[in-house]
Amino acid sequence: MYCSVRRAIIAPAPNLPGGVMAQPQLKREVRDWPFKVKPLHAVLGCEITGITLAEAVSPGLFAKVYEAFLDYELILFRDVDLPPATQVAFARNFGEVQVHVLSQYHGYKEHPEIYMLSNLDKDGNPSGKHPDRGTLYWHTDGSWRERTGQATMMYSEIVPPAGGETEFADMYSAYDLLPAAMKARIEGRRAIHNFDFSRTRRHGEDPLTAEQKAKVPPVAHPIVRTHPDSGRKAIFLGDHAETVEGMDYAEGRALIEELNEMITPQARVYTHRWAARECLVWDNRCTLHRATGFDEARLKRVMRRCTIVGDKPF
Repeated sequence: MYCSVRRAIIAPAPNLPGGVMAQPQLKREVRDWPFKVKPLHAVLGCEITGITLAEAVSPGLFAKVYEAFLDYELILFRDVDLPPATQVAFARNFGEVQVHVLSQYHGYKEHPEIYMLSNLDKDGNPSGKHPDRGTLYWHTDGSWRERTGQATMMYSEIVPPAGGETEFADMYSAYDLLPAAMKARIEGRRAIHNFDFSRTRRHGEDPLTAEQKAKVPPVAHPIVRTHPDSGRKAIFLGDHAETVEGMDYAEGRALIEELNEMITPQARVYTHRWAARECLVWDNRCTLHRATGFDEARLKRVMRRCTIVGDKPF
């Protein structure tokens, strides 16, 4: 049975810890959604039930699903059958789907939009090698492009019994909770995001080729961005951010490292423990995420990812 979900707006904005005032929430007082939502964490994330994935992307329902996506920043569908072609089609409801510059991760010739994360060798056994160690550090997908990632859709094929979770941090409250002095320090500042920097640092044995580097030159984005749909301010950093425009390189690096630590307190992080056949979609414009490690030599983990191209941050 369909049900409506009501969520109150926050007006005026509530006090956060330390007496900090949160930004007003730009949510309607009533959400008439023909599905159920179950919060996954006090800060962000919800599970959607009561509709199938096929219904979720139908013209009559997708706008409602997108509202939930904006409200919760992360939506989860459990126990779904999502073949590669269907995954790409689902992702296209959100917008243009990225074809990643790292072509070695394209898992399907007919679907280059899918980025495969698998530790299996050609015989289907654990290889002992993590497929992408860069994912183990806080980041937002596609921040190294001029038009950054809007959303990412991840589907779990095979999950290990221990480890291999994905953690998510809310960047709205990260901005709200910054000390006034830090807000003033970063006001109007832009960080330089450089995929060659992050890839070499985390995956030095498998760097970008000269051709790949040419396709993704460094790009500057505001450290504090405005979400184009909600109008709220969010921190936009992570592991791809190398330094700060207009600052000494070492000073900029130190500021980014300090901020990346400040904006990911464990109490405000949702850890998703995967089961097989789950589809998770998150908003790259107001979250950071990272994977946790697992025993790559003994356990299997196979995930399929699509990233939807968004706008140029402002």
